[in-house]
Amino acid sequence: MEHNQALIIKHVHIYTENDVIKDGTLRIENGKISQILQSEQSMATYPSFFKVINGQGLYAIPGFIDGHIHGANGRDVMDATEEAIDTIAKTLPAEGTTSFLATTITQSKENISRALENIAHYPNKQGYAEVLGVHLEGPFIEKSKKGAQPLEHIMNPSIEQFDQWQQQSGGKIKTITMAPELDQDGSFISHVANQGVNVSAGHTKATFHDMKKAVKYGVRQVTHICNAMSGIHHRDIGVVGAALLLNDLRAELIADRIHVSDEMMQLIYDQMGSERLMLITDAMRAKCLPPGDYELGGQPVKVTNDRAVLHDDTLAGSILKMYNAAQNMLKLDRVTLRHIIEMASVNPAKQLSVFDRKGSLTTGKDADILLVNDMLDISYTICRGVIAYERDGK
Repeated sequence: MEHNQALIIKHVHIYTENDVIKDGTLRIENGKISQILQSEQSMATYPSFFKVINGQGLYAIPGFIDGHIHGANGRDVMDATEEAIDTIAKTLPAEGTTSFLATTITQSKENISRALENIAHYPNKQGYAEVLGVHLEGPFIEKSKKGAQPLEHIMNPSIEQFDQWQQQSGGKIKTITMAPELDQDGSFISHVANQGVNVSAGHTKATFHDMKKAVKYGVRQVTHICNAMSGIHHRDIGVVGAALLLNDLRAELIADRIHVSDEMMQLIYDQMGSERLMLITDAMRAKCLPPGDYELGGQPVKVTNDRAVLHDDTLAGSILKMYNAAQNMLKLDRVTLRHIIEMASVNPAKQLSVFDRKGSLTTGKDADILLVNDMLDISYTICRGVIAYERDGK
C-alpha cells in the first residue's frame, strides 16, 4: 500500500446510497473505501502512516462525473497531447469533478483520430480526475443544428468510420452524440449501441416520431438538453419533448443559467426529476482563465466573464464549473443535496456503466469523495484515495 492512499476521514455526515450517517468515519486504503463506520462504532487501530482528516461536520458525498467536457485551463482534448489531458485532469478536482469523459468536437477525420489515439495511450495519474473514456461529439450531426461544431467537417453516420475511430481509441469511446434522423433504418445506432456505447441524440432536428424510433434502436440519452435541437412546438414536441416524456432517456443539462434559463431548468426538473438528469459543463479551454480570445474546434471564440461565443454570438461550450452547476440546481424548488448527488454522480455512473466502482459512497468502490458544506462549497476533493484538492486556509 502506498502511504498517500491511506486516509481516515472522521466527523463527517456520510451520504451513502440509501442513508446519511451522522458524524461517521470513512477508512480509505489502496484507493478504495474499505470501511464506513457509524459514529457509535469505534475505528479499529490503524498504522501511523494513515493521514487523518477531521471533517468537522462537513458532508461527504461522491465525486462528480462530467460526461461532457472539452477542455479547461488553456487546454483542449483536441490538442491531442498527454500534457493537455494532464492539465484538464489536474484542474477538475478543484470544482469537484473526480472523473470525466474527454470530449471531442467535429473536426477533420485526421484530427479526431489523433485525439482518440492520444486518449488510447493516456495513463491516468494519481491525484488527478480519472479519464473514463471519450465522448465523441459529432461529426455525425445535422448541419442546421451544428451550434459551435464546424460545418465543413460534418458527415453522415458511417459504421466503417466509427469502427475505425473506436479501434484507434482502444475501445474508449463510451458516448457518441449524433443526429438520429440521419439514420432512419437504425443500422448505425443499433451497431454502436450493441457495442455498449451510450448513444446520445444531439445537434439534431429530429421529430418526436424520429426520437421514438431512435429509442427503439438504442438511443438512451439527449445531449445538452434544449441546445442545438428541435424544441417543443404544439404540433411536434421534438427532441426536448421526447426527453421530457420518454422514460428510457436521460438528458445532459448545462446548468449555467445561460444555456438554459432558470425557469426552463425548473420545468425540466419538475418533469424529469433527478433520476433522469445528468449535470455536465460542456466546458472549453477558457475555463479557469481570464476573459479574452480563445479557440474551439479551430474557430475563434470570444470569452467574457460568464460565457463563450462564436463571432455570431452562438454559444461555444461554456466556462462552467461543476460545483457551480450543482449550486445553481440547488437553488431550484424541491432540489436537495440528495438530488444533486443523483444528477452529478449516480446517474452519470449508471449511464456509463461504471456504477460498480463509482457514483456512490459504498465499501469497495473507488474513493472518489468530496467534503462540502450545505451550500456545496468544496473543502476537499479525493480522487481514488488521493487528496487532489484542499481549499486554501484549511
